[in-house]
Amino acid sequence: MKKTIISLTFIFVLGLLSFGQVTDPLISSCATNAGANARYLKDFRIQLGKATNQTDLRYKANMSLWKSTRYRFTMCNAENSKGQLILTIKDEANKVILSSLDKKTGKVYSFVDFECQKSGIYQISYDFIDGQQGSGVGVVSMLK
Repeated sequence: MKKTIISLTFIFVLGLLSFGQVTDPLISSCATNAGANARYLKDFRIQLGKATNQTDLRYKANMSLWKSTRYRFTMCNAENSKGQLILTIKDEANKVILSSLDKKTGKVYSFVDFECQKSGIYQISYDFIDGQQGSGVGVVSMLK
């Protein structure tokens, strides 16, 4: 009887845990690209049409980040995307503190690491280079 109860409890818990798994292949692939030492926290699915004028990044979300925690932001494009997905992070004072696009060289990084110096709400912004249309995903992970 005791073995049956333990077995049923184990199967029930395993069933609950399986609902938390990511089912989108692009998100799964992008989360895997974050590396073995990265723990998945959140994803942002981005789908944007071509911009008429490119003044600021178009997809914006707020996220709470904690002091003394290392985060990895990984960007992945869907196959049909015309542009490459980029990221910018702004602090509470609206100051850019991190970007996946190096404006001096034009290089775009597929992931960027960020060690948070101050707990707070940060604005996470995504777009495609030059306002191109596309779809992709941004994955936020915590580094161990």
